[in-house]
Amino acid sequence: MSAARMDAPARTAPETLRSAYYDSLMAHATGLPNDDLFARMIASQASGSGALPPGLGLFGPDYVALLARHFPDAEPPAPADRPAFDPEGMPERDDLLALLLDHIAGHDDSERRMAEIVVVACMGGDHLWQDLGLWSRADLSRLMNENFPALAAQNDRDMKWKKFLYRQICEREGIHVCPAPACQVCVDYAKCFSSEG
Repeated sequence: MSAARMDAPARTAPETLRSAYYDSLMAHATGLPNDDLFARMIASQASGSGALPPGLGLFGPDYVALLARHFPDAEPPAPADRPAFDPEGMPERDDLLALLLDHIAGHDDSERRMAEIVVVACMGGDHLWQDLGLWSRADLSRLMNENFPALAAQNDRDMKWKKFLYRQICEREGIHVCPAPACQVCVDYAKCFSSEG
């Protein structure tokens, strides 16, 4: 075995499966914005990662349309068995969706679907990039910058994205989340701004 192969980190079975699903989807990608990000989410979901429900949280016809538009002729992997998304269990859904839709880049229709998927992922209990089934926080930063650039620009302190989105909703409603006059002196500063690793 070569030294290069010995030094390479071994992939776990789910990572190998995820990569295979991703490669299969991208072989059929149309070159549209968000192809790569959608492929990562679908591959992660099929390999048991992330928190998104079946269809990435989109309603059936919307998910079918997403697949047909971004990965025509691909055989999409079956998602891991998870409960469907129940919008009734997320009272802030409409506020989050309105926030994202108010900030879409306006370059491609997929931005609207991406907004819906991000909202559903906010129900997960982990970091947003993990709940979305993305492969790193950098993927999430790219998603936000490409789909919601004006909103992403407001996160100039690199706040964790889920906390940032909820904070934006509170500010829209005139609710101040922290009683301190500035984030830097807030007792929760480390919780909001620490690295998501």
